[in-house]
Amino acid sequence: MTMDKSLRVRKALVRNRSVLTRAERIQRLLVMDRWQEGDSPLGLAKVRVQKITMKKKKKQKKAEAAQAASAKKK
Repeated sequence: MTMDKSLRVRKALVRNRSVLTRAERIQRLLVMDRWQEGDSPLGLAKVRVQKITMKKKKKQKKAEAAQAASAKKK
């Protein structure tokens, strides 16, 4: 039996996750100097997860068509 395309894992864990593990949160807090050795790992401070958004590329076909039209007018 084959698996449906929508259920296949293509790029597992490549994208940003909204929830971090305790170890990942401690690492980020260490970088921000908000956690010192000896502090309790329970009840950690919140750590913001940056979401990366990709800007849409402009369509090159429209730009090329506009350049071709302007070249024909000259």
